[in-house]
Amino acid sequence: MTIQRVASKWAKTKILLKNKGLASYIPSTRQYSLEALGDMLGTHTLVYIKPDRGTYGVGVMSVEQLQSQNGDADETTTTSYKLRYEQKTEIFTSLESLNKTLNALFQGKDYLIQQGIHLLRHKGRPFDLRVLTQKSPSGQWVSTGIIGRVAAKNKIITNHHSGGAAQHYKPLMTEHMTAEEAENIRKELNVLGVNVASQLQKSYPKLKEIGLDIAIDGRWNIWILEVNTKPALFPFKKFFKDPSVYNQVKKYATSYGRNLTGKKKAKKIG
Repeated sequence: MTIQRVASKWAKTKILLKNKGLASYIPSTRQYSLEALGDMLGTHTLVYIKPDRGTYGVGVMSVEQLQSQNGDADETTTTSYKLRYEQKTEIFTSLESLNKTLNALFQGKDYLIQQGIHLLRHKGRPFDLRVLTQKSPSGQWVSTGIIGRVAAKNKIITNHHSGGAAQHYKPLMTEHMTAEEAENIRKELNVLGVNVASQLQKSYPKLKEIGLDIAIDGRWNIWILEVNTKPALFPFKKFFKDPSVYNQVKKYATSYGRNLTGKKKAKKIG
C-alpha cells in the first residue's frame, strides 16, 4: 500500500493557504530572497529560515533584527542582524553581508523564510508541540496524539535529533494557563489536525498520516510551523507510560501500511 509523502514545505504551505479557515494559523511564509528577507524583517523583526526540503530540523536558522541607539547627541539608531544556527551566533551590520553568508550556508538549496513566533517556554527553553493525525481503519482522519518538544540548551529548534526533549502536553501548557484552558487548546489542535489533513488530501489523495509542528505564542495563538508527511511514531511508544496511546497509533499505522521497522522507502512527491 502506497503512503504519499510530500517533501516540499512550500508546496504544502500553498495548499493550506487556499483554505481560509487554515490560512489564519500559518505564519507569513515566502520563498527566500534578499528582498523577502528585508521585507519580513521590517515587519516581524524575527524570522526563521529553513530548507524547503529537509528533515530533523537540519539547516534551520533564525535572524533577529536588533536596534541600538548611539550615545551621541543626535541619538541615531543603528540596525544590526543576529543570525543563529546550530549553536553559533553571528552579528551583521547590513542585510547584504547577512545575505551573502546565508547563501553560502544554503549550498545551492531552496530555502523559505517564515515569520518568527516567540514560543512559550519551559524552564527558560522554548517548546513547541507535535500533533499526530492519522487515517483510521475506517478511513476517517483522527488526531491520535499530542506531545511537547523542549529545545536543548542554546538551540533554536526543538527536534529530537537536535537534542530536544519530549514532554507531556498538560504539564507544559498548565505552566502558562489553567487546566481548562489547556484542554480547550488541545481540542482545537485535534480538530486542526483533521482539517489540515483533509485539505492536503485534496491534492495528495494517498496521504495517510501527518505530523503538525505547532507553536503557541505568549497570547496563546496557535501557529502551524510546518506539516510533516512522514511523522516519527517512536516518541508515542517511548514516552507515554499509558500503552493505549501507542497501541492506537500502531493500529492505525498498520492498517494503512506503515512499515514500523523503518526499512521500507516511500517515494517523495512535490
